[in-house]
Parts: sequence; C-alpha cells; structure tokens
Amino acid sequence: MQYFPLFVDTQSLRVLIIGAGEVASRKLDLLSRTLAEIEVIAPDICDEVRSYARQGRIRLHQRAANIDDIVNVDLVYLATGDDIFNRDMARHATAQGIWVNVVDSPDLCSFITPSIVDRGRLQVAISTAGAAPVFARELRSRLENWLPNSLSELFDFIAERRVEVQQRLPDFRLRKLFWEQFFISNGDKFDADTPRRYENAFRQLSSEGEILLIDDQTKVELLPIAAMPLLQRIDTLCSDIALPSDLVELVRRDASRASIPSLSVINAQYAKGERVLLYAQVATISRLVAHFPMAKWLRGGSL
Repeated sequence: MQYFPLFVDTQSLRVLIIGAGEVASRKLDLLSRTLAEIEVIAPDICDEVRSYARQGRIRLHQRAANIDDIVNVDLVYLATGDDIFNRDMARHATAQGIWVNVVDSPDLCSFITPSIVDRGRLQVAISTAGAAPVFARELRSRLENWLPNSLSELFDFIAERRVEVQQRLPDFRLRKLFWEQFFISNGDKFDADTPRRYENAFRQLSSEGEILLIDDQTKVELLPIAAMPLLQRIDTLCSDIALPSDLVELVRRDASRASIPSLSVINAQYAKGERVLLYAQVATISRLVAHFPMAKWLRGGSL
C-alpha cells in the first residue's frame, strides 16, 4: 500500500494553492467545504477562483509565486502549467517537511486527493493511487447513486445522540448492539419515524450469540457474499494457527484475538450473546460442529 488513507482535521489547517486556473478551481470546489485557511497565489486568475475570493473563502494574491511563499503552511497544491517551476517548488516544500501535491505528477506528490463522495459526516474516499482516475470517477458515480442524500441528516441525528447513548448504555457491548438494532430497523433513511426507531432500539438489546467456523482449506475469496456482514459483526477471532491476511481484512478491525478456548468457554461466550469466529484445521472444525450444531460453517459458495 503506497498511499495510506487518512482523514485530516481541517480546523486551523493552512493550505497554499499556487495556480488559479481551471485545475485550481476544481481543487477549491472540495477544499472550500472544509474549515481550512486557504491562500491562492497566481498571476492569472480564472473567474471561478475570483468568486471564492469575493465570498471571503480564500485569500487571493495576483502575482507570481516564489519559494518564499512556502512557509507557515501545512499543505501545498501546485497547479501551474510550468513543469520545471512545479518540480522546483515541490522539492523545496518537501525539504521543509511540508506535504505537497503536484497536479498530474504523482512522482512529485507526498499526498494525493482522492475522489470523494460527500454525505456530510459520512465521507467515502476512493483512490487508485493515480493509476486509473477515470475508474475512480466511475466508482464515485455509482456510489453517488447508491447512497441517499438523507444520510447527511441521519448522521447529524446520530452525532447529536452519541453522548446520550453512552450515558444510557455504559457497557460497550450493549452500545454496539443498540446501534446494530437501530440500523437494522432504520436502514439508511431519515424520516419522521427515525426518532421512534431510535427509542425502540433501546428495547431490543437481547441478542443470541453466534459461532462462525472457517477451516484452513477454505479459500477466503470463495466465501459467499452473505458471509461478509457476519464477519463484520464478530466480537472475537480465535485461532491456534496462522491467519490468512485476506481473512483478517474481512473481520472487524477492533475484534479481539485469542487462541481457541475450551468447549465450555465457547459455550459461555455463546450464552452471553457474544459472536465468535473460530479458524482451525478441518479436523478441529469438524469436532466443533459436532459440539455446536447451531454454529455456521462458512465454506466456499455456502453458509
């Protein structure tokens, strides 16, 4: 993974854009939605960039930029048509420990801006590491059609109630179960019934445990699609052998890890409503199936 995805808090973030043409305007379309302090320097300025200055969203300087401008900033975007100038400025920024993005020159970039689907608090970032931006745009288009605009209001509703949920449900496991129940009943909608579904979720906190089994002969890439949400819900991943990396990628990142416990411990976990995934050799999984007939043995093409 050459580029590691992360989300930056833009409060007090200082951004410098050198260049004020069409490419810089596209960068501003996204950056202007953030809380960042934005400064733009260029001798020639397009109308779209001027409109941001008129709105007071950016500080605009109509002049040629130089290396002395790259100071007291956190991010630099170089969007000029001068490749030599861009390269020299990028090298200077990098030497100062400042992250830089040079349009259409990934070899000079210390960061890249992904294609973004914006639903308020829900942000989806898509990147092909510069290899196929056209495909990233196509995928973004599909997600734009799939994710309803009401998600912005839904996540505002949720954010306003997180402290209340923590106070009403101090136990982390119950909070997780609460939110699962809420999303099962509410889905991705935000409507007049959302507050009722929210309150109902507090009354639906009982849950059966779940035991999932995967043997070491099963190819993870052949697991059925229906197995994916099951893996995302597990609380504990247990194994005495090495875990395949593609299985680890499918499991909740905050799930606990442990060796395979005794049958009595597994039974106690199930009784408490915990969700456990056991990964082992075929012979071990076969014995576990005999002890736990309610377990789901996940195999290629079937649940």
